[in-house]
Order: sequence, then structure tokens, then C-alpha cells
Amino acid sequence: MSITTRQPVPSTSTDDRSSRIGGVAAVVAALTFVFGIVMFATSMTDYTTGDPSPAESVDFLVAHQGSLLVWYVVIYIVFGIALVPLALALHRRLAPATPMLVKTATAFGLIWAGLMFATGMISNIGIEVVADLAGSHPGDAPAVWSAIDAVNDGLGGGNELVGALWIGLISLAALASGVFPKALNWFGLVTAVGGLATLVPGFEAAEMVFGLGSIAWFVWIGIALLRDRTV
Repeated sequence: MSITTRQPVPSTSTDDRSSRIGGVAAVVAALTFVFGIVMFATSMTDYTTGDPSPAESVDFLVAHQGSLLVWYVVIYIVFGIALVPLALALHRRLAPATPMLVKTATAFGLIWAGLMFATGMISNIGIEVVADLAGSHPGDAPAVWSAIDAVNDGLGGGNELVGALWIGLISLAALASGVFPKALNWFGLVTAVGGLATLVPGFEAAEMVFGLGSIAWFVWIGIALLRDRTV
């Protein structure tokens, strides 16, 4: 009887594969932001601009239930899925030089992914519940949707604290270890500051800085990972 043993996969090959997967995930994350912004500015304008009352929001929700479901799936669920391999790829790339900092950053990255899943699932189930209420108990639907919307804002839309902490800590770790271009790392820090500024009530400019900055950062970090063959 012969015994065959599997040869160990070289660590450089494994790390290169991890970087490629992380790079693709980063680009996917950026595309979910782009998709969300495009829908926000086009088919969702009646819902996202101005200050619609709860009753008006319910009317829009009922009329555009399918579009809203797709929107929430992409900007929350797909984004959350992409965050996981990206966070793990960045952890693998940066951990050797700054282990504690990167472990902390990765924790925030995975927490952010979890919050995105929670927000997306609550939103989609909430839409179905409110749409049903609008037909059977229309007087209750606006109050229920207001409650769901408040929960969603707290988890994933009202502020960008967790995402800002992840991007900021990853950028600090990359600066400390000399990984990735310095311009990318400083840009990540600026984006993180924009995210932290969303904690200030009514500071809408901060949301724009973080949103647009995140798109550019995800694309840039994705390209850096796809080109990375130094591990």
C-alpha cells in the first residue's frame, strides 16, 4: 500500500490568491456604491430628496417595492458579502508588520459587514411588512415604516462610524508597514475622517466625502491588491 502526501501550497501562492480575491471584492464593493448612488439620483429621487412624510414614503414604497428590494440587496447585502474577503485579504497582507493594529481593523471590518447584512435584511423584510399593512391596515403602515427606517439609519445609514474606523485603521497599518502607495493610505485617512464627521447631526457634506471617497478608495485598494505580488 502506498501513501501519497499532498505537497504544501507555497505561502506566496496562497497570499497572491488572497490578494486577487480581495482585489476583486474591493472593486465589487465600489460598484455597489456606484449602483446605489445612481439609483439614489434617478429612480429614487422622489423618495431620497426633499422631506417626504411617512405616509408619502409608504406610498412610494408600495409603488416601487421591487426596485427598493433590489436597491437594498445590492447596497447592503452584496456590499456586506464583498467586505468579508476584502477585510481578510487586507488582514493577511498587513498583519505581519502591524499585527495588533490590523487585528483591530479587521474586527471593525467584519462588524461593518455584519451591520450591512442586518440592515439589508431588516429593510427587505420591512418593505414586505409595510406593503402588506398598506393594503390591510393603511393607518398603521406609516408608523411601522418610520420605526423600521430609524433602525436602519442606526445600523447602516445614519452614520459611518464603523466603516470609517476600518478604513482609517487599515490606512494607518499600511502607512506604518510601508505597504501600498502612501498617497492611497493618506487618502484612506481623509476618507475615514469624512466618515467620522457623519456623527455630527446634519453634516451632509461629510456623507458625500465618505461616500465618494469610499468609491475611490475601494477601487484604488482593489488595484493595489490585484497588482500586489510582494508577499
